[in-house]
Amino acid sequence: MTLTTPKADKTCQLVTLGCKVNQYETQLVKETLEKNGYREASENETADLCVVNTCTVTATGDSKGRKLIRQLSKNNPGTKILVMGCYATRDPKTVSELPDVFEVVTDKRELPDVLERHGIVDMPTGISEFEGRKRAYVKVQDGCILRCTYCIIPKVRPGLQSRSPQDIEEEVRRLVGNGFREIVLTGIHVGHFGVDTTRGKSGLPPFRLWHLFRKLDQIPGDWRMRLSSVETAEINDDFISAAADCEHLCPQFHPSLQSGSDTVLRRMKRRYHVSRFLEKLQMMRERLDNPSFTTDVIVGFPGETDAEFEQTIHACQEAAFMKIHIFPFSARKGTPAATYENQISPEVRQDRCQQLAEVERSLAKNFYQTLIDQNLQVLVERESEDRSGWVRGTDRWYAPVECRGSKVDIGKFVNACGARAHREYLEAERIF
Repeated sequence: MTLTTPKADKTCQLVTLGCKVNQYETQLVKETLEKNGYREASENETADLCVVNTCTVTATGDSKGRKLIRQLSKNNPGTKILVMGCYATRDPKTVSELPDVFEVVTDKRELPDVLERHGIVDMPTGISEFEGRKRAYVKVQDGCILRCTYCIIPKVRPGLQSRSPQDIEEEVRRLVGNGFREIVLTGIHVGHFGVDTTRGKSGLPPFRLWHLFRKLDQIPGDWRMRLSSVETAEINDDFISAAADCEHLCPQFHPSLQSGSDTVLRRMKRRYHVSRFLEKLQMMRERLDNPSFTTDVIVGFPGETDAEFEQTIHACQEAAFMKIHIFPFSARKGTPAATYENQISPEVRQDRCQQLAEVERSLAKNFYQTLIDQNLQVLVERESEDRSGWVRGTDRWYAPVECRGSKVDIGKFVNACGARAHREYLEAERIF
């Protein structure tokens, strides 16, 4: 089916499920559509074209995608729906049978060609805006070559594909010039940036993640840069030295622990031992300015014993994480872990999640206390929900901060001084 519309004023609606990479890719499609004469449909207006960017990390993500497509079809009679993303890649047949779906993009690398077939041309090499957000995500690479036993993503985003440093630099300069004060470098496996372009017979000198943020750090202006994630296997002396030298790089890092038990990590096919993971964090603490660490933990992996879960709690306490993203294990069809024996009951998984959440709240408050009397640069994101005349944002360490302010501060940096640590946020005194 060819995408045609008799209207000169073409309307679209874009919806994203899933990760920062998906959100970036949707923004890229949005700017492409705008260059080709589309505008976003208003709330009570029918969209000629709907774009759905799907997620398939869990079965719930698949279900949300199908439900969303049916809702868009119902609410936009006569629309045409283009579906992209990881669920579209994993199960294109099911997606193609949903109402009003006219195109399923099974490989995002082919997206420019798909759009061109329907008269949508000149896809930009990067974005200029990030609608609805105070920080902008910049995708630096795609794909994963690891084989963690719980993860479906390497099957739907196989191989590695790094963007050129020049394109990334131009994009960051453009976003900073357009007023974005925080740029988050993101990807499917960020730490593997550059591996595919400088290995083997390329003849090119290595250009890895730390080379990239050194390069971007030279961009002038009142802005800051953050990494969405990094594996401890990619943290070495070069990485730490570059991080210590960069003026714009935030002292907050997100190494994924997943489990604090070496036996569980082996079943997950992760690439480290807990002791080495903790050693890397200590190396960073010795060289950087009180860095904060956030992480991901999967609770209730098949066969996880009470003792192994206690090891996870102990490791999180040793790591002194500021924030823990806690995920109850979800068996993903097509992954080895889905077939493992000794699946943990939902009740046990939920109880362990609650226990770890309590640990997280205590660790968060402990870290917030280290910021008392410290000067903070807060990116204001919204007005406080609880207190009139106060605003909520994040500082360089990614701590949630509340201080006095108003709507006019949203999207700007304000200076404050840490005053009181609560379990959910840090209260600060505004410095005017």
